[in-house]
Amino acid sequence: MNEQQAIKFPCTACGKCCRKVGFSPQTQFLDRGDSVCRHFNEKTNLCNIYEDRPIVCRIEDYYTTYLSSQIGWIDFIEINQEICKKL
Repeated sequence: MNEQQAIKFPCTACGKCCRKVGFSPQTQFLDRGDSVCRHFNEKTNLCNIYEDRPIVCRIEDYYTTYLSSQIGWIDFIEINQEICKKL
């Protein structure tokens, strides 16, 4: 079992990242015009297309596809937790 399988990304579904998609070049295409993701349900803090969301929204898949050869999983989690705090 690798680190990624043993330790899941600690998302709390707070919705902060979904409310700031307009600030990142990787997620701007999701912006409904006010930096909030067009698929974000503000009443539930959940994604309306969760099962079909883009790879940039699938943390584990994005990491495996684009970043796993550059940074360790634990370091990736720590960096993202710091970003979450700043949001």
